[in-house]
This record gives sequence, C-alpha cells and structure tokens, in this order.
Amino acid sequence: MQRRPFLKNISLIATATAVIPFPLIGKTKTNMEPILKFIVASDGHYGQRETAFESSHQKLIDAIHLEEGVDFVVFNGDLIHDEPAFMPQVKRVYDSLNVPYYPVKGNHDQISEEDWESIWGIPANHAFVHGDAFGFVLANSSNQQGEYLCVDTIWLKERLAAFKGLSHVFIFIHISQRDWTKHGIACEEVLDLIGSYPNVRATFHGHDHDVDGIMYHHKKTYLWSGHFGGSWGSPHPGYRICTLGEDGTVTTQLKSMKDGSVLSTHVL
Repeated sequence: MQRRPFLKNISLIATATAVIPFPLIGKTKTNMEPILKFIVASDGHYGQRETAFESSHQKLIDAIHLEEGVDFVVFNGDLIHDEPAFMPQVKRVYDSLNVPYYPVKGNHDQISEEDWESIWGIPANHAFVHGDAFGFVLANSSNQQGEYLCVDTIWLKERLAAFKGLSHVFIFIHISQRDWTKHGIACEEVLDLIGSYPNVRATFHGHDHDVDGIMYHHKKTYLWSGHFGGSWGSPHPGYRICTLGEDGTVTTQLKSMKDGSVLSTHVL
C-alpha cells in the first residue's frame, strides 16, 4: 500500500538537521537542570514478518540506555503486529529497560482490553501523576479488531478535569484524532476538549510512520515520532525526547535510533 502523510488543512512543521553524533547521545542539554525527562517511541511492530523486529527493538533499548536522567518511556502504540501471542514477548523486551515504561494501545495491538490489562497491569485507558505536578494521559484509540476509534471523551474529560490543578499535562494517543494525515480520523470533539484545558502542553501520536513533525490546533501542540520498527515510514527510525526545565519550558528532540543524531528540535 502506498502511504502519504499529506495534511489537509494545516502545515507540518519539521526540521532535519542531524547534528549530534552518537558519542554525545544522552548528553544534550537543551534545558539546564531539567526537572523531568521522558522518551516517546512508537510503532515497533514486534513480530511483523520480513522485518528485523528483534534487532530494531534492541537498537532502541540500547539507545535509551545511553540517555541520561530518563524518568520513564512511553511506547505509543502498535507494540506488536496483530498476533496476540507477541504481546507477552514484547513485554519481556521492554522489561529489559533500566527505567520505568508505559504502553499505549494501538490498532495493531489486537488483543482484548481484558488481556491488555492482564499483561500490562494497567487498563487501555490509563492516567497517572508524576512528581505531584505533571499529569500523563494514555488514551486508547482502537479495539481488538484494529478499528480506528475516537477517544472516549467522557473518560478523557474526567481525567483532564482531575488534572486541572497540575502545571503540565501530556496526552498520548496512538491514532491522530484529526484527519490531517492520511491515517488520522475526524474526532473534532476530542480536539475541542483538549483545547479547552490550558495546562495541556502537548499531545503525542504514533501510527503515521512517515510523520515525525509538529502541528498546532486550538493553540495546542501535536507531535509525531515516526516509528522505530515496521516495514515502512521515515528513513530515520527513532524516538522523541521531552525535557521540562525549571522555568516550565518544554523542549523536545527527535533522535535517530541508528546514530543518535538530532533530527529536529522544538521548544513548546
């Protein structure tokens, strides 16, 4: 299938500078004394035939281990490629990380929500607070059949309302909730809800392997991370780093998994 990530109503903003060499991976200081640092990686597609899924996962694990001061990692959907038997296997791979991690359910993670919770220990819709001031929302956008779904707005509103007193909230949804990319869907109610909470600083998407930039809607930031596995997408598989400085500034960098080079940097 030919895939193209063209936007319908909004421009995709991205850069491709690739300036930081591998020996310096993990030593980039975009904010002095960051008080929070997390990594987002998406679309590993563990088990996909005719792909080097085992080596791509190991390369990502190795790259994460070279990063300094990481609080946790979010795997933003499509952990496996359709076959439910791969889910316990990829969990064992993630368990080799030396930092905590959280999974987000994607359309190729074709297991029931009951099995998801049994394996991962958290529901497919999950939210948590880190460090008493930062809220994280992991929202499900698919089902066992792999259909593209709008996020449960009742659940999302409850979580955002509960987090309204926090300084920063970050949302992770595998499938874009607006059809501004070829594989996004039109869920304007979700974007309106996100736009109504001032403390939501960024929403992160996966799914579109060949989209790894930034978009804006209702003055909110939406970020993609490309992919680190699978059979198609950006020629630079990688992951996204986000750091929060003492001044409240959020800086995000997209990094190549191959050599640790910085592909883009944005200050939110």
